[in-house]
Amino acid sequence: MLVMALIIVFLMFYFPTSRTEKAILSTAIFAVLTLEMVNVVIERLLDFVHPGHHEEVRIIKDLIAAIVLIASFGSAIIGMIIFWPYIINLL
Repeated sequence: MLVMALIIVFLMFYFPTSRTEKAILSTAIFAVLTLEMVNVVIERLLDFVHPGHHEEVRIIKDLIAAIVLIASFGSAIIGMIIFWPYIINLL
């Protein structure tokens, strides 16, 4: 995810994006990275509280991972909406 974030930051300055577009892309990047960090913290906390395999813990971890995945898809859609006109003009 960090590699994709760096690519998006590069593209923000490569293409003539507006300040609003840069703000939207930055917000999307930070939202996904923040949710990923929350995911890691909750997973580590659950592993600490319940070291063995528990079905309830697995379900919670899956749901948290799904939240990150949904945010990632949303950010990808935002990126496509913003960058699509620039990419079309490049071709």
